[in-house]
Amino acid sequence: MEGMKVDLEGKVAVVTGGTRGLGKALALALGRSGAKVAVFGRKQENLDAALEKFRAEGIDSMGMTAKVGDTQRIEEVFAAVKEKFQGIDILVNNVGMNIFTPMVSEADDKLWSKTIETNLTGVFLCSKEAVKSMKERGGGKIINVSSVAGQRATFGLGIYCVAKAGVDMLTKVLAKELATSNIQVNAVAPSVIRTDFSKPLWSNENTLKQILQTIPAGRIGEMEDVTGAVLFLASPASGFITGAVIPLDGGSLCG
Repeated sequence: MEGMKVDLEGKVAVVTGGTRGLGKALALALGRSGAKVAVFGRKQENLDAALEKFRAEGIDSMGMTAKVGDTQRIEEVFAAVKEKFQGIDILVNNVGMNIFTPMVSEADDKLWSKTIETNLTGVFLCSKEAVKSMKERGGGKIINVSSVAGQRATFGLGIYCVAKAGVDMLTKVLAKELATSNIQVNAVAPSVIRTDFSKPLWSNENTLKQILQTIPAGRIGEMEDVTGAVLFLASPASGFITGAVIPLDGGSLCG
């Protein structure tokens, strides 16, 4: 899917957590398709490296450091994007954290709050800011990076599962609320994708073998599997699709 041709010339895309890993790959894919790209992440060194890569490829880009749970900072970031690029057309809510946790019934409330804030509250705050500009521009695309964990309870990932289930429902609620404003809101729900984020899973031979037994396609996902789906959802071709949560899982949710 890496070679998928999508024309996003003249569009402005914001990618949260777009400074490394999957988020950086998504930002690059959008930029290579012609979009102006704004990214933000927590660490300045990752931001600097990402912007250097974007500019080397001729992508008109900007970036700022921010935490997705910081309301004031999120408002500042989106205001800066609007000032530089005159608006926002595409938002990819990519930021997430996947921490192995004890049973939810035994979890620390601070860990609960942190996981929900990063995976769910951040999607709400960023979407809220992006929608203001999208309405002014006559439409837009919000694409949330969810997970199959939002649809399947998993031991050790309980709080993450709850947060991603919230992302799925937030996707549907926003889709229904914003449909008449020509704003499509969809989500992709990957299973294990070969990134640094999931390396503890796929780098262990025994763990990988167990994972592959649950995936009918017989392989884990690659970044191109996600970028291809996101490009489609960011393009005019998906104009009549809203409220969808698309599994990128090789069939694992089929049972």
